[in-house]
Amino acid sequence: MTDQSPAYHYQVIARALEVIDATGPALTLDDLAARMQMSPAHFQRVFSQWVGVSPKRYQQYLTLGHARRLLAERHTMLGTALETGLSGPGRLHDLFLTWEAMSPGDYAKGGAGLEIRWGWFESPFGPALVMATQKGICGMGFADEVGAEAALEDLVRRWPKATYVDDPTALRPLVDAAFGEKATSLHLIGAPFQIKVWEALLAIPSGHVTTYADIAGAIGHPQAHRAVGTAVGRNPISFLIPCHRALRRDGGLGGYHWGLPRKRAMLAWEAARTDL
Repeated sequence: MTDQSPAYHYQVIARALEVIDATGPALTLDDLAARMQMSPAHFQRVFSQWVGVSPKRYQQYLTLGHARRLLAERHTMLGTALETGLSGPGRLHDLFLTWEAMSPGDYAKGGAGLEIRWGWFESPFGPALVMATQKGICGMGFADEVGAEAALEDLVRRWPKATYVDDPTALRPLVDAAFGEKATSLHLIGAPFQIKVWEALLAIPSGHVTTYADIAGAIGHPQAHRAVGTAVGRNPISFLIPCHRALRRDGGLGGYHWGLPRKRAMLAWEAARTDL
């Protein structure tokens, strides 16, 4: 694994996040680099390659209060966004203009008759499991918190009657496009209520956040906060359908299927890139 690989960069970021959580954000560059047994120059280079800002500035994005600041300063009102078709400046909105949802009847069949190809890939947030049908990416999960086997089982049991083919070569163009900020396509496989929630998530610009309550109101079910939270947690295409941008009304992070440290890292990564 080279210093240039996204997986290497994320491993450094994940370790730094653990150190910051344990000791606070007031660490100097030298102290933080030393705790991870790296030279300050190497540490600075890795951060710059991963997100484009200095470690000191990035620490500000990783603090626990950052989500609350995002909610105060970059709170996306989804009702207006969905009504006007506004996509905002976020990378994902310009990227994923092509998506298709499975019909409710087909979803009820549990994926019967559907061929899903899958493979493991490096990503900016560690090893990523990616799945796709002929229509586009339908699943994405991360292994660091739960392990590779559990991540695979998690996505497979969502569509238990589908045929699964281990074929990373076929998926490579889709994955390279997704993480390379180029056009790709998604295939949303879920129940009708879940699809509405995931569509609302796609209206949140990169570097911004919204609340579970806002999502509930935007899809016409203002009292369905719990159901929205469940649907957000069941999002099968993590990061690409940005469930990490949904927060509690008080600015708390809420949950994240693949681990709260990754949710914080994703929010920090996007906010830093938005500020460049």
